[in-house]
Amino acid sequence: MIKKDKMPVTIGVAFVWFTTQFGGGFASGNQLRTYFINFGIWAFFTCVLTQLIGAFYQWYALKYAKKHELYDYRSFNDSFYRFNDVFGKEVSDILQFIFSNLYELVYIATICVAPAAAFATGVKTMESAFGLNYWIGTVFTGLFIFTVAVYGTNVVRKVASTLSVLIVAGLIIVYIPNIIVQWNDIIKNISSDAASPSPVGISVLSGVVYAAFQLGAIGLLVQHAGAFKDEDDSKVSMEQGFAVNTVVCLMAVLGLMAIRNDPSFPNADVPLLILVNRGVATAFLRPVISILIVLGSISTAVNMIAGMSNRVCVSIDKNYKPDGKPGIKMIAVTFVFTILAFAIAQFGLNKIVAVGYKYLGYLTIPVIMIPYVLHMILTGFDKQ
Repeated sequence: MIKKDKMPVTIGVAFVWFTTQFGGGFASGNQLRTYFINFGIWAFFTCVLTQLIGAFYQWYALKYAKKHELYDYRSFNDSFYRFNDVFGKEVSDILQFIFSNLYELVYIATICVAPAAAFATGVKTMESAFGLNYWIGTVFTGLFIFTVAVYGTNVVRKVASTLSVLIVAGLIIVYIPNIIVQWNDIIKNISSDAASPSPVGISVLSGVVYAAFQLGAIGLLVQHAGAFKDEDDSKVSMEQGFAVNTVVCLMAVLGLMAIRNDPSFPNADVPLLILVNRGVATAFLRPVISILIVLGSISTAVNMIAGMSNRVCVSIDKNYKPDGKPGIKMIAVTFVFTILAFAIAQFGLNKIVAVGYKYLGYLTIPVIMIPYVLHMILTGFDKQ
């Protein structure tokens, strides 16, 4: 793992965001196809828009968490959704009760969908790529997720930083050679999409839905704000995260444009394999893709389950320390959420990505996206 003193904490938190978003669904190309590539030329605009939305909202949440020293999402929400009592105490009590509990539902839904998709992708990839028995792959994945998540936020950040470097390096190895070799196909498909573009409204809506369901995990990020020196670190961290996420997302969208009109593209479980099979060094890159998908899947599940375990343990033990030695409560809670992720994964990856994420996005808009904007306006960005 990358050592704590070798990487600034702002980059560590940025990489937590990276590994939460760029899991198995992204590494496989499945999410990119559903929310970006299917809308043609607009994919380049909407993938930048989604990263901007994520960086903006998460900057505000991290800034608020650091300022008020609220590092589990329940305590954070109980304070945040009072809107600094600008409506008076009684109304603020009602708003706090409604929205804090609504976010619990959003986060539970996120916990059900995201780690389950990660589990489904990782295990299936190990089975198809390496011939690993389904149940052996399941046990391996579950044990890794459980072991990292149970040891708290410092370990999660270190693992996220290490996996992020590996994932970025792997994506570059896979995409860049294939972008070069299949450049003519990319230009041809982009020109075709530009001549007959998808409606801009539905393309942007798809991007907003993608950004919205990613924000369902905003609660897990606030637990890392405690490591910042001050509130300004939140801005630096999200700027760094925006830069990395946007470059990687644009690179992936550009590469997948080469296979936009391939007959097998719409229904493939792992669209990225089509790109590699048509490109260069297929024998070498197929295993690289498989490793990327497994790493991405595991990193997402670790972040999500660690965040939920932290929230539950804080609620049942006021003396709980997220960076302390794991006790029996933390072990039990993390184990339960790991088993839950496995159980939901049995519904299948395509259904989780296309259906689960979409409705999660719709749920997040009124619970997070709109209230956060209102909070910024009513409190002058938390200055009142």
